[in-house]
This record gives sequence, structure tokens and C-alpha cells, in this order.
Amino acid sequence: MKLTSNQIEKKLEEVLDPELNISIVDLGLVYKVKIEKAKVKILMTLTTIGCPLISLIETEVKSKLKELGFLEKNIIVELTFDPPWSMEKMSEKAKALLGIN
Repeated sequence: MKLTSNQIEKKLEEVLDPELNISIVDLGLVYKVKIEKAKVKILMTLTTIGCPLISLIETEVKSKLKELGFLEKNIIVELTFDPPWSMEKMSEKAKALLGIN
């Protein structure tokens, strides 16, 4: 079975931000999912530059994608701050959970 970017994003919804306990997808931290042969590249950001939780989030991303059959060496998590994250990137679900209108 060939996986799609949408299927991978759906799996990434299971990765929760350690501080907010909300999906990194709903927070708008995942910018792009790219699949090339047996490799998957995740372009993502954090809510703040210098966030010390990147290693925890990256470990969880890799763990969830291994459940889909990817080898850890074929999972690339690239961090970017361009464009910077803002609350506008959050889903309505995330905003509701945080009490933001």
C-alpha cells in the first residue's frame, strides 16, 4: 500500500505538543509532508524559537511514522521558522481547546 501525504498527516495528529497536549497538526506546526520513494520529509516549526521540546516532538513524530512502516533512517524532520508560527495557523479545534475565539 502506498501512503499519501494526507494519511501521514492523519497519523501526525496523534503527536501531541508536550506542553499544550494538543496535536501538532491542529496547532499548525506541520507545514509540509513530502514522500519520496521510501523516505518521508516533515517540514515543521515550533511555537517559539529555541523551544527545548523539539527532541521530544521529533522522537514522537518518528515513532508514529515507524508505525506506518517507515524506517527511522528514512524519516527526516526539518525545522523551520520561515514563515514564523502564529495563532492563525491553528485549527478551529485547537483554538476551541485553548479557549481562543
